[in-house]
Amino acid sequence: MDAAKRPRADDLLVLLAVARTGRYTSAATHLGLDHTTVARRIAALEDVLGGRVVAQSATGWELTDLGRSAAETGGRIEAALSQLDGGAETPDPVSGVVRMSATDGFSAYIAAPAVAALRIAHPRLTVEIVAATRRAAEHRAGLDLEVVVGAPQTRRAHAVKLGTYTLGMYASRDYLARVGTPNTAAELEQHQLVYFVDSMLQVDALDLPRRLVPRMQDGLTSTNVFVHVEATRAGAGIGLLPCFAADRHPDLVRLLPTVFAEKLPYYLVARPESLRLPAVSALAAALRAQTRASKAMLDGASG
Repeated sequence: MDAAKRPRADDLLVLLAVARTGRYTSAATHLGLDHTTVARRIAALEDVLGGRVVAQSATGWELTDLGRSAAETGGRIEAALSQLDGGAETPDPVSGVVRMSATDGFSAYIAAPAVAALRIAHPRLTVEIVAATRRAAEHRAGLDLEVVVGAPQTRRAHAVKLGTYTLGMYASRDYLARVGTPNTAAELEQHQLVYFVDSMLQVDALDLPRRLVPRMQDGLTSTNVFVHVEATRAGAGIGLLPCFAADRHPDLVRLLPTVFAEKLPYYLVARPESLRLPAVSALAAALRAQTRASKAMLDGASG
């Protein structure tokens, strides 16, 4: 490539910011630039590389195949720059920013401790966790890794099963003292359910109530599993909860554990080119190790 037509490092870092945020305006804020400067830098990069590096979608700007390759280079530049503060120290390849997405519960109880331990060994690593319960996407702007529930249907990414967790039915002790304890599935259906908002649920594997308790009416629904837990503790109804989140609360009682013990898989999803980056690979390994170490917790006390 002609030296005059080589991409500028600054432009590659701008692309990296756009990839992570999915928005020119958000990238501009992060970089301390204005929106038009970001757009101009992206256009200059596309002119040098001879093709589009981003394409607009319903969720924002997403990388093209050419853009993913360029963003990888931008990630390596960012990691190299992060070493400058280290003086004469040997550069640590596990550095820079990695962004991942995972469910609320996984983010709190698996990803958070995994990242904390990883950063002790690699203090120049920054991990951004986007907590969301959704299916894996063919293109997800700005994400290096995703952890999803259920086997992903994606062709362009590498998926590996991390492990399973158990869902059970729970109620608070006060709730049971007030309305009585259901002893059969039929009696359970006379109560109201605390669970996900059915119309907003994006993950097929989590559509359990329609199969397990088809006549159970919704009481309180939310897109956040910690709201499920706290609503159940407050007596809003009977919650279908991850055992690893519910079992840590002594005021919750697990109901009919031999009848309701649904095991669902966690999958880690990433593009192969992302996993070639040392920081992304290290985070993926840390998540796998933390999931294995947390097997008993994920299975549930009565699972």
